[in-house]
Parts: sequence; C-alpha cells; structure tokens
Amino acid sequence: MIVMKTKERKKILFLLCRYLALVLFGLGNLWLVSIIVTPLTIWTVFVFLKIFFGKVIFLGESTFLVKNIILNLIPACIGIAGYYFLLILNLATPLDVKKRIASLLFLIFGFFIFNIFRIIVFTNIFLQGYSFFDVAHTFTWYLGSTLFVVVLWFVNVWIFKIKKIPFEEVWRKCGENA
Repeated sequence: MIVMKTKERKKILFLLCRYLALVLFGLGNLWLVSIIVTPLTIWTVFVFLKIFFGKVIFLGESTFLVKNIILNLIPACIGIAGYYFLLILNLATPLDVKKRIASLLFLIFGFFIFNIFRIIVFTNIFLQGYSFFDVAHTFTWYLGSTLFVVVLWFVNVWIFKIKKIPFEEVWRKCGENA
C-alpha cells in the first residue's frame, strides 16, 4: 500500500482537476469555449466595425452588413481552437494558482486583442476589394494565427518566468512508476 502525504494528495487532486477542466472545455466541439468567446468577439467586432466603417447592421448570430457587403464570422474567425490550445498549455503547465490566473488572463486577453485586430484588418482589406485578400486571409489563417499563438505562449513564459514545461508532472509521474 502506498501512503501519500496530504500535500502530495492535494497536488495530485489539483492536477486531476486541471486535466478534467481540459476535457470538459474540449467536449462538444469546444462548446464551452465557444459560448464564452463567440459573443464577446462578435459584439466587440460589431462595435469596432461601427467605429471604423460607420453604418453597420447586425443581421443576427454572427453576420453583419457593412457597406452593402455581408460578412459572416465563422468559428474559425472567432479563433476558438486558439483559445483552447492556450488553455491546454496553461492548465498542463505546473504553476502556482496566482501565476496560473495571471498567465491565463494574459493569454486570453492577448489572443482576444490580436483576433479582433485581425478581423478588423481583414474586413478592411475585403471591403477595399484587394485581389490578394484570399491569399492573405488563407496565409494568416493557417500560418499567422498559429505563429501568433506560439509567440504569445513564449512571451507568456518570459513575462511570468515559467520554468516548467506543459505536461511535465504527468511525464515525471509516469517515469517514477515505470
């Protein structure tokens, strides 16, 4: 029989809770992440579209009419997978609670600001009728957003002086039991 100290039990319980949160946030096509992030993104984009382009009509769900052009923000535009990936990195990294919360807030707000900026810039490019819109949009969608998530994570590591790596606790525990 293995006897664990109270501190060790709390650490394991906290680890299990973090990983359970990751599973719960990932269920149902990231449904929980989506219901939190989607309305915030849509309404923030709506406000900025009104500021930069004047008359904007909200047509429902995630669709806007701007300068007689219909714009629809699909889940990929919202960046739901990016938020989830940053959440995975944060919750899978051994951190104390205060540092975890500060780090998570930095990651979420940093990605949110980047994403709003990206949507507004690409809306402007689209409304200007630039012929390279599809290429620029596709490039940014596949490579730019991924690079931004990676850079944001490393900036987060630097700012919060994170010395541990994601999933380190699990690897260490698996190694001890081997």
